[in-house]
Amino acid sequence: MIDRDIDIRTKNGVMNTFITHPEENGPHPVVIFLMDAPGKREELHDMARRLGTAGYFVMLPNLYYRRLREFDVESSGREEMFDHMHSLSNAMVCEDVQVLLDFARSERAARDGKMGCVGYCMSGPFVFAAASAFPDQIAAAASFHGVRLFGNAKDSPHLNAEKIRGEMYFGCAETDEYAPQQMIDDLDRHLGGTGINYRIEIYPGTEHGFVFPSRQGKYHKAAAERHWERLLALFGRCL
Repeated sequence: MIDRDIDIRTKNGVMNTFITHPEENGPHPVVIFLMDAPGKREELHDMARRLGTAGYFVMLPNLYYRRLREFDVESSGREEMFDHMHSLSNAMVCEDVQVLLDFARSERAARDGKMGCVGYCMSGPFVFAAASAFPDQIAAAASFHGVRLFGNAKDSPHLNAEKIRGEMYFGCAETDEYAPQQMIDDLDRHLGGTGINYRIEIYPGTEHGFVFPSRQGKYHKAAAERHWERLLALFGRCL
């Protein structure tokens, strides 16, 4: 595997990004990996590597780059984390996705054509929004314990869901204070009327953050492995 930490310039600053991909048999399909609220960190790098070993060119950007280069929730605290999280919007992240797509076209190890996108927690709505903003490029998108997937906000990602042409997957925790069952039910009803290709799956016995090994008291190994099964199968059939 080849790992790189690179700086990608945007109109808003420099977006530091972790890239990982196989050493051989390229070029590889591009997958954009969008971070959760605690930020770009080694735990996510390891998850990106696991995805990359399956044959993908994985890009993991620091979505907080407009404010800071590195964020450590352990030293900074949850209040600052939520402040950074709420500074982002679907439109801002879609701008970043466009920059990542443009950058990938210049990379010999990155294959042109269909690409994938995956996001966790705060990035669930970002992935959802990107799938509708880039329907010709994003052939597969996945949200795991995503928040704000359906609601009254003017930029709620469900409002443009009918534009999605690729496959959309939502993996949801059984108990999630940030993504209550009512929101999931409302989302399902809405998407059922759009005609898009989607799946919503509830992971029994899980809570918000169940995929992350370091999330003490929340990590659910069996469900986390199912999440990998679903994600790799999605990308395998679509990319």
